[in-house]
Amino acid sequence: MEVSLTGLLLGLAVGVILGLTGAGGAILSVPLLGFFLHLTVVEAAPIGLLAVTLSAGLGAFLAFRARILRYKAAALMAALGILFSPLGIWIAHQLPNAFLVFIFCLVLLLVAKNMWSQASQELNGVPDEVGPPCLLDETIGKLTWTLPCARSLAASGSVAGFLSGLLGVGGGFVIVPALRKFTDLPMKSIVATSLGVLTLVSLSGVLFSNLYGAMNWVIAIPFAVGSIAGLLIARQWVTKISGPRVQQAFSILALSIALIMLFNLIHTF
Repeated sequence: MEVSLTGLLLGLAVGVILGLTGAGGAILSVPLLGFFLHLTVVEAAPIGLLAVTLSAGLGAFLAFRARILRYKAAALMAALGILFSPLGIWIAHQLPNAFLVFIFCLVLLLVAKNMWSQASQELNGVPDEVGPPCLLDETIGKLTWTLPCARSLAASGSVAGFLSGLLGVGGGFVIVPALRKFTDLPMKSIVATSLGVLTLVSLSGVLFSNLYGAMNWVIAIPFAVGSIAGLLIARQWVTKISGPRVQQAFSILALSIALIMLFNLIHTF
């Protein structure tokens, strides 16, 4: 009962962070489950992915109804992500936990840096550097597909899927920057499309992890329920809070967690 309650509260915290920051909050699932429930990366990863699947799926469904989700781009990126996710899962089961924790710390530091930079650009009024090849046709509201466009999005989906399987991260920290760089979609459509990709890739990670017998459903179910509740709560706050300031706060939190993980890792040797 105590483990389930802790899982529920941790999921609630992750859901709130996910709802306030967009695609980046789910990356905190693995370190939080490690800190409070002493799970290894391999044990925590599928639990985090289940929470991402359900919470991102809810967001993607709402975005699809609002017609801001670019489903063809999401399908392409998700297809490559699903293809590479099992490879990441397989490699994760071959590596020692200490090495996975080290890789996770590096990824978390990179996410903290990128999110801080993005927030600073918004606060300073610096425009995004949009680098097509994927251009939005304003007359029909859809992307104009070209080979460079498809190649860029496919490569991004592959990286996101691999990291999703390897570390149990949603992959939004790859998808969102890629869509910002390779398309001229508005930000709300980028976030919506990213949620669509995360839903499909994370779902595949959950299914493949379950085949390995790595899913702890006693913790996973309350954690996932908590994450959905947290996401719904955050949706009531998000319009009242400065997005860039929340991103900066998240960056500081992510940096702190990464440093604590590194300290604990060094301390174990």
